Amino acid sequence: MTRSAWARAALLAATANATPAAIPPREKLLFDFGWKFTFGNGADPAKDLGFGNGQGDFAKTGDFEFAKAKFDDSKWRLQNLPHDWAVELPFVRDEVQNSHGYKPLGRRYPETSVGWYRRSFDIPENDKGRRIWVEFDGAFRDVLVFVNGCFIGRNDNGYAPFRFDLTDFLAYGQKNYIVARVDASFGDGWFYEGAGIYRHVWLTKTDALHLGKWESYVRPEVAGNSAMLTLGTIVENRGDHAEPASVKWQIVDPAGKTVASAEAPAQSVAVDGTVTFSATAKLPNPLLWSVEAPNLYSAIVTVESGGKTRDAEPMSFGVRTAKFTADKGFFLNSKSVKIQGTCNHQDHAGVGAAVPDSLQWFRLSVLREMGGNAVRTSHNMPTPEWVEACDRMGVMMMCETRQMSSNFEGRAQIEAMVKRYRNSPSIILWSIGNEEWQLQGPMAEQGARIGAEMVRLCRELDPTRVVSAAVNGDNEKGISDSFDIIGFNYNLKGPDGYHKEHPKRPLYGSETSSAIGTRGVYASDKLRNTVNSYEGVVPWGETAEEWWKFYGTREWEAGGFAWTGFDYRGEPTPYGWPSINSQFGIVDMCGFPKDNFYYYKAWWGKDPVVHVFPHWNWTGREGDEIPVWVYSNLDEVELFVNDKSLGSQKVPHLGHVEWKVRYEPGVIEARGSKDGKVVLTDRRETTGPTAAIRLKADRSQINADGEDVAVIKVEGLDKEGRLMPIADSHIAFKITGQGALIGVGNGDPNCQESDKAPNRSLFNGLAQLIVQATKEPGEIQIEAHKDGGDGANLTPATITIRTKQVELRPAVG
Repeated sequence: MTRSAWARAALLAATANATPAAIPPREKLLFDFGWKFTFGNGADPAKDLGFGNGQGDFAKTGDFEFAKAKFDDSKWRLQNLPHDWAVELPFVRDEVQNSHGYKPLGRRYPETSVGWYRRSFDIPENDKGRRIWVEFDGAFRDVLVFVNGCFIGRNDNGYAPFRFDLTDFLAYGQKNYIVARVDASFGDGWFYEGAGIYRHVWLTKTDALHLGKWESYVRPEVAGNSAMLTLGTIVENRGDHAEPASVKWQIVDPAGKTVASAEAPAQSVAVDGTVTFSATAKLPNPLLWSVEAPNLYSAIVTVESGGKTRDAEPMSFGVRTAKFTADKGFFLNSKSVKIQGTCNHQDHAGVGAAVPDSLQWFRLSVLREMGGNAVRTSHNMPTPEWVEACDRMGVMMMCETRQMSSNFEGRAQIEAMVKRYRNSPSIILWSIGNEEWQLQGPMAEQGARIGAEMVRLCRELDPTRVVSAAVNGDNEKGISDSFDIIGFNYNLKGPDGYHKEHPKRPLYGSETSSAIGTRGVYASDKLRNTVNSYEGVVPWGETAEEWWKFYGTREWEAGGFAWTGFDYRGEPTPYGWPSINSQFGIVDMCGFPKDNFYYYKAWWGKDPVVHVFPHWNWTGREGDEIPVWVYSNLDEVELFVNDKSLGSQKVPHLGHVEWKVRYEPGVIEARGSKDGKVVLTDRRETTGPTAAIRLKADRSQINADGEDVAVIKVEGLDKEGRLMPIADSHIAFKITGQGALIGVGNGDPNCQESDKAPNRSLFNGLAQLIVQATKEPGEIQIEAHKDGGDGANLTPATITIRTKQVELRPAVG
């Protein structure tokens, strides 16, 4: 299945699995549209709305004029969310900032490290008596929230969700004003993290008697041809008198049919009190969630009191078993499955950390296409849309928290992560941290205590999953003592010895490989900051073949997670400036495959694969020896150069075949055979110069909802219509109709062109546009032509994307 087909299938599944009826009276309103934005200043109060002048900033409730009606924000720009302002900033040559992608963020850059968001919104008179919350899925990083002149609260981490109760501060039947000051001066990680409100915001309204936030769970236990569901939730009462409450559960199968139900007896819920409700239900002949068939059920939880429904919410869950063993590896639904995983950060070309929902699905479909069946959320709690995509596309997940600590903040982060995602069948293990060398080494005694407390908390909140972490040590002391399964980062000499000494402890590769390469480049060049695509690797890492031959052949190894699926901003390895992103990815920042992609596709996938490389445009190198490699999972491969055979080679298990070929223009062709019969071929041709542009969209129709995006591939072609593999023309774009350009990229780790400009250079033949629909149905016209007068003109290209009318998500007006 192609990546666009994966994306379409997953998006259709998300729609098809909707709950069968509306669920009153809770309202969850998208709060993304209609904001305004301006930069503040982290050092000068006069440039920061007067905030922080030391004259009693928080002295009196209601004194903040910037969160009141009369404040003039007419010079602020309109800004929908999610939003990452860091990706808009210029690059600066500052080695302190290299791990964050050379963006001017931090206390030394006060003028670009603080941003203000402001919005007005109406609250109807009949909302009195309800509890009303503003909920942020994530913002980077330190956030102060104000409503109607009142300070509401603050958040000081970049990845965990947070919310504030606005009920007492709202003006009912009137217009209200909310302001968020976001300060990205401090970082959580050592990689690109963005800046701003880069995830969704919601306005949630509930009855005074309501379900607790993320307190509802379903714990399936498979037994024979049925599954027993353990159901639980917590009901809160923020009213002015005690009330009786009962809870019901309705279980809906993937087709939308009610297949089970349960009810918990009524209990009295005191004012400002909480009560736990639980029940069980039997699910006959359940459809299991698996990598091949990601079946999802829904549980609708309803709170009733006095014969009325007071609150209700749906949640998706899956029925499956997941077991790590010390001698046979990992089993999903009692079937042996190798974890074929990748680690991934959360940014993408053009948009940074503010990744639209459908782009999350696109990214996952790229990894799925190469045979990946698992992802690790390196190194932070993921966005909900990434988890949902994994649930619906059948991709397992190692879900990781950001701060490894048993302090208040560390506990709060992991509690939010586990509660929020414990119903997601894709998650097979919790990770409490990454490469905490202090807690693994000199502070091992403290590490053991911290690890034990974090593991205990995970088990208390979710007793159904194992707990681990990514460890770049020997796992003999410190945090590893309490883990259910043991992860090794790199160090292929470690697992064999550890398995021999600890034969009862399950093992997996928590972070592996760190192979490096530049897409479409076949000779490393330190002057150009490029890495060859054959077998580039950092000193501590392994090539794709080395790590997978290790983990893929040991029965007791569960598998592992390669670093990384996608290239990512920051950590510009192996070079520094002018490189602005890593080169670890199996695909580049846009999701364009590097050659290594096809190694994984050959040995992780099920379909026949033959992939020959490099390209065959080597003008000026006639007669030189060029290494030619083929990735294939067939029995043998024969290579032809201009129809002359250079011989056939048996394909080694989990390996590749290669030849040394003297370059002559023309065609190289690899013919893969199985059982003596040619079943697949792949070829590279010497092309002419770039003569035309071609545009391809991942989808020809998207939703007119103001959120959906089309991902457009831009290709440079020769006059015969063949991809020109070293094309570098600068292309300009024009977007008209019911859509807008929100980002561009080309996968070049050294490209410092703007991610937001309506133009981009091709890098080795390719570039990418991300175009977002408006809320009006119609068409989006995308035109591409050569930018500038240098060199030969290129035949321009156009493409039209249809935008269809859909029911919009409930949103704040």
